[in-house]
Amino acid sequence: MSDEMTAPPIAKPVPPVKETLVRGAASTSMKHESAMLHVTGRANYIDDLPEPKGMLHVVPGLSTKAHARIVSMDLEAVRAAPGVVRVLTAADIPGDNQISPVHADDEPLLATDHVWFWGQILFAVVATSRQAARRAVRLAKVEYEEKPAVLNVAEARANGSDLVWRPLVMQRGEAEKGLETSPRRLSGRITIGGQEHFYLESQSALAQPGEAGEMRIWSSTQHPSETQHLVANVLGRPHHLVTTEVRRMGGAFGGKETQANAWACLAAVAAELTGQAAKVRLDRDDDMMATGKRHDFVIDYDVGFTDDGDIRAVDMVLAARCGWAADLSGPVVDRALFHADNAYFYPDVRFRSEALRTNTQSNTAYRGFGGPQGIVAAERVIEEIAFATGLDPVQVRLRNVYGTGTRNITPYHMTVEDSITADILTKLTDRCDYRARKAEIRVFNSTSRHIRRGIAMTPVKFGISFTATHYNQAGALVHVYTDGSVQVNHGGTEMGQGLHTKMVQIAMREFSLTEDRVRITATTTGKVPNTSATAASSGADLNGMAVLDAIRRIKTRMTAFAAEKWNVPENEIHFLPDGVRVGADLMTFQQLAWQAYFARVSLSANGFYKTPKISWDAKTGRGRPFYYFAYGAACAEVSVDLLTGENTIDRVDILHDAGQSLNPAIDIGQIEGGFVQGAGWLTTEELVWDQAGRLRTHAPSTYKIPACSDRPRIFNVQLLENAPNQEATIFRSKAVGEPPFVHGVAVLQAISDALASLDDYRTCPRLDAPATPETVLKTAMRLRGELPPEGP
Repeated sequence: MSDEMTAPPIAKPVPPVKETLVRGAASTSMKHESAMLHVTGRANYIDDLPEPKGMLHVVPGLSTKAHARIVSMDLEAVRAAPGVVRVLTAADIPGDNQISPVHADDEPLLATDHVWFWGQILFAVVATSRQAARRAVRLAKVEYEEKPAVLNVAEARANGSDLVWRPLVMQRGEAEKGLETSPRRLSGRITIGGQEHFYLESQSALAQPGEAGEMRIWSSTQHPSETQHLVANVLGRPHHLVTTEVRRMGGAFGGKETQANAWACLAAVAAELTGQAAKVRLDRDDDMMATGKRHDFVIDYDVGFTDDGDIRAVDMVLAARCGWAADLSGPVVDRALFHADNAYFYPDVRFRSEALRTNTQSNTAYRGFGGPQGIVAAERVIEEIAFATGLDPVQVRLRNVYGTGTRNITPYHMTVEDSITADILTKLTDRCDYRARKAEIRVFNSTSRHIRRGIAMTPVKFGISFTATHYNQAGALVHVYTDGSVQVNHGGTEMGQGLHTKMVQIAMREFSLTEDRVRITATTTGKVPNTSATAASSGADLNGMAVLDAIRRIKTRMTAFAAEKWNVPENEIHFLPDGVRVGADLMTFQQLAWQAYFARVSLSANGFYKTPKISWDAKTGRGRPFYYFAYGAACAEVSVDLLTGENTIDRVDILHDAGQSLNPAIDIGQIEGGFVQGAGWLTTEELVWDQAGRLRTHAPSTYKIPACSDRPRIFNVQLLENAPNQEATIFRSKAVGEPPFVHGVAVLQAISDALASLDDYRTCPRLDAPATPETVLKTAMRLRGELPPEGP
């Protein structure tokens, strides 16, 4: 090949190196990489993909009993219905009829002789159209022998239901002795409801068979590798014959970490048995009836303290309704224990878990993964102490936050090395004028008959890492092409949170390229294998470091090549916004890539990262499960209508710790969205099952998520300034996915503060969640003495 095909030689002199970043590179704000596609409707989701010729549609047939033996299942009319190609039952599954993500062998894909909740998949119809399949499903005749159903924590305890996960005990010191010797002591119970994920894109999957046993899956999943493995399991073939691909999801919030697997497996079995592509897309009712939710908890607490509000000892039992199968309930309940201290040091402490099996949907991951439930309990303890002592709750919080010396050891024996809760609380107290506003609210409430206002400030300390240590790893694949453009693939999935955007920014920063020169491709198990779920707020931390590792491998090769070719020291080669400086000369990144290619230098690299320093021993309840903590605080002001029980959020101020933010605009958006979702969980979102075990809140008409009118009237969000992560995370950033969700707890506390005015702030309202209008009115009646107090 002639020299004419090589890039032009270096000729342009350059000025001294300047420490500048490409506009939009990491640590600056840049629009979401798919923003234009979103707003113009050109962003493809599973149901938007071109349909292969002859594609079939799959619709599940769901059980109508919560607990029963299947006496008979007559599907002849279903098979004879117009458009029906095949009906799938457990007997048709080529491989193993199991999709338990934790290998508990308690989650069949299709029911066999028993059903364990109302909405379990009995069979699936494969038809030429979705409408035909939906019509045919209704023709099934199923005869049941009904059995008693266990539907909540109280029934599970009363009936001696088994646990879906081993109980966990975390303790430090002697909780019982600490309680007995405390100057003051109180106990109580808080009930915390569950939550529907309500992603905009319902569960969806498309399967297409290939040659020699290959199966390609397009799935709306947060965990492509797990989906790949379970599809291979139900098909009875090795993993390398199955490829899972995810370009983006229309929301997930944890609801597509494990819950996406069943639908991908159904599509794959249908495609395998018919030899044609097959797609599943659930409608909202079926989605809500069949899939798991956030775990609801009943938490009993016993706390010892002093007249000054100093906590001496805490004992808690956290019981969760887990549903019919193990799913991820064990790790979720464990994380609730990990966060039942929130930001506070308990000298003597014991936390115990009960992960109870019930005949309801198998509860699963949800933003915060059990952590928010534990934090709600921690904040109730603070609230109880504040009412008992007459102190301001913020004062009680500041007296008990993690500090230094002997006050920095968690119940699981991890040292808190970077506690900044006191600093954040103090700053936010001053910035939002908390004290003056509280005084003004007290004056207002003293004369207002029907409207009562409340204000509360709550912190968050949220551990960042998977508590399953092996999940804390990630891979990436980066290509540099000869025209200087870059393609990045990593194991994380995009569900609207901006993960792909941050990965683009990392490549832009490292290569000093503009946004149009970097492209993120769909996440696929064919490029990066054995990936972890995009969950636990770890997406940017893990995948960002893996992408960085791959990029730096390529840069190292390019630098070594340039140093040798142009005879300059490697430390005089710099990747700059206007090109690559090689000694005293400058060339474009494209020119260097072209020259390196002709010199047979590899311009592709795999990257890998595993989180350092972490360890966890569940048997002893000790270790360092988290690499670091993310912090923040929120102040919420609300108004409560005592005639209707409704509330409005008048103002919210949030100060949040994102470390050295990778993208401030995206992170602030995550904080705003997380707060609204957390406030919705604690105020309007109520899951209701009838006595037969049927979920009655299974559509937008019966389940109330926050709308635009429910947002705070005044909403001030700031990132904590000059607070880079002390640990060596990607560019010293901190995770911003789950921690902001917890800021919604301030709303629950503010509503409680408003209700406390009914007896002149003498009694802790003990407001349960969600604080729906009905719950608010009942609590108000108890405070007025119109209803008796509720006991455990």
